[in-house]
Amino acid sequence: MKALYILFAALSIVSCQNQGKEDVNKAKQASIDSMKVEINKQRIIDSMKTEMTQIKEEQKVEAQKVVVVHQQDGTATTTTTTKKKGWSSTAKGAVIGAGVGAATGAIISKKKGEGAIIGGLAGAGVGAGTGAIIDGSKKNE
Repeated sequence: MKALYILFAALSIVSCQNQGKEDVNKAKQASIDSMKVEINKQRIIDSMKTEMTQIKEEQKVEAQKVVVVHQQDGTATTTTTTKKKGWSSTAKGAVIGAGVGAATGAIISKKKGEGAIIGGLAGAGVGAGTGAIIDGSKKNE
């Protein structure tokens, strides 16, 4: 009978050790998965920042264009174009937020389409709110 108890105890210990290894492996995999999600989020954020920088540069170029008008009497008149009003910070924030939110929602959610829609809507709302705050602070300057 003692042998049966010893055998049972030994099996229990071995079983618990195997379960511990499985738990550690699951925890490692969960950590790796969460790091992949964070890396993807950062890539999206970086690409959106790059896109915004390009848009700002294009707006600067548009604002600096000069138009020369030649009149028939031989004189030339130089006029500068008025600065085009670009997107408001609210609009930019909404677009960027929608893009980042949709991508993040699709990455995180098990139902990709639904996650993208919910994330896009949430991101657009947060982005528009943040942009509105920036617009308000620019008016106060």
